[in-house]
Amino acid sequence: MIANLSRFIERRTPLWEEYEALLSRLEQDVALRLALDELQRLRYLHESVAGDLSRIQSVSSDPPSEQYLESLLARGFGYVHDGRRRSKGLSWLKAPLCFAQVFRANLRLFLLVFASLLLGATFGGIAVTLDPGVKEVFLPFPHLLGDPSQRVAMEEEQTSSVKGLEQTFAAQLMTHNIRVSILCMVLGFLGGVFTLVLVFYNGVILGAICVDYILAGESRFLAGWLLPHGSVEIPAILFSAMAGLVLARALLFRQGRLSLRGRFRRIRGTVVTLISGVAVFLVWAGIIESFFSQYHEPTLPYTVKILFGLTQLILLIAFLCFSPPPKEELP
Repeated sequence: MIANLSRFIERRTPLWEEYEALLSRLEQDVALRLALDELQRLRYLHESVAGDLSRIQSVSSDPPSEQYLESLLARGFGYVHDGRRRSKGLSWLKAPLCFAQVFRANLRLFLLVFASLLLGATFGGIAVTLDPGVKEVFLPFPHLLGDPSQRVAMEEEQTSSVKGLEQTFAAQLMTHNIRVSILCMVLGFLGGVFTLVLVFYNGVILGAICVDYILAGESRFLAGWLLPHGSVEIPAILFSAMAGLVLARALLFRQGRLSLRGRFRRIRGTVVTLISGVAVFLVWAGIIESFFSQYHEPTLPYTVKILFGLTQLILLIAFLCFSPPPKEELP
């Protein structure tokens, strides 16, 4: 019998958090082998959580605590009862599926980030339409401040503006974009507002550039220039902002009886999965931008570049929306 439910939950929470931390270790490292004492502790914690859930349900209704304990037991059931052996060679297969699953689980946060980007792009596009002079305020890149047609003509006269410097240029792009992504995520500790502001600002830049080139009649160049790498780079920045909002949500909103430390521990796997995927995407985007996007007609037809970018974007969307969830045991 539980005389004081709140006191019971407060007393038992450290044990629940210990169980959750052990499960997180197992979920994040599919090759992890627990020592005998850790296996015994895992079984003890699982049985204790099951007992606590039964006691809470028998006394009164506390939906947040019940849901939390039920989720822990569901996560831990396989580790405690099926005794399966995991293969080290399968972790790399599971990681992409985990990323897609995490994305879908936090889809609302992505839509919020995407809306912020669209709002910024709309603002930047309208501003440039009304007053082309605002480019000097919005655009931080000197080579984008001039006339788009003149730049296109200059780019098409040479094979590539970075020919012979592709490796250095790719490294600079990766470093810059990863820095921006980390900033997007870390700003989540300030409540997520500045994360959205940063996404909005990048949307303003994107919208201003696009409208500037469209008004100058350089839509094909624009699509051929931005789509190959932008179809990966822009989503990656949005994913990093998602990670920032995940942090902000854990910071600002209580989840049942979990302490702040417990809430951050719960989202650790989500944040690590998102930011790891972002790093991979940005490395790929840097390679594409340096070795592919910077080559224009007549060296590389715009149609080829546009089709490449669209195909890449479609495959990314299909992967995020339709890939199966990771199985506990892969064949």
